[in-house]
Amino acid sequence: MVEKNRMLEEVAACDKLLIGIGEEWKKEAAPDIGSLYEKMGRLIEGKDYFIITTVTDGEILNSSLEPGRITAPCGNVTWRQCSKSCTKNIWEQGEVADDICPYCKAPMTGNTIEAENYIEEGYLPQWNAYTGWLAGTLNKKLLILELGVGFKTPTVIRWPFEKTISVNRKSRMYRIHGKFAQLPEEIKEQAEGISENSAEFFRCL
Repeated sequence: MVEKNRMLEEVAACDKLLIGIGEEWKKEAAPDIGSLYEKMGRLIEGKDYFIITTVTDGEILNSSLEPGRITAPCGNVTWRQCSKSCTKNIWEQGEVADDICPYCKAPMTGNTIEAENYIEEGYLPQWNAYTGWLAGTLNKKLLILELGVGFKTPTVIRWPFEKTISVNRKSRMYRIHGKFAQLPEEIKEQAEGISENSAEFFRCL
């Protein structure tokens, strides 16, 4: 409970808040994920935040969190693309009624890294917004919450967050994961690893 209270105090006191969300926040792992996102929204209301997620189920976009402050570089299954990538077009779910590409008639698929030919244009505008926001955190009191991020795509959140911590000496990080809460030696003074499922940790805040 002490570490939870301390983290909440740091959320309230920080200038900038960066949140990374990983596989422990998939709906299949946490069926109440919608309520967890709503809880997150209440806890960070009024903060200058940005969220980067590798979860592709799209549940975060159904929450009250600001879509302009979220980037999903691994894609979103509710966005649809041609499975053959004959076009760079991306559609909202249900926008193409038969889920068949209107150009080449191939089946549509989710616009995620699981697609055979992932069309990255879908996430790039928000990724650019994120990198611009991140550049503005240098020498600011930055708090990083890394929630449930493992090693499936460590180049997206895990390793870049470690680099951000090492560059900004005013930053602090909480890495929360049921199995992979380990921290590299060089950032231990600025970071805390909590070996607990991050969804459960957040549920009990």
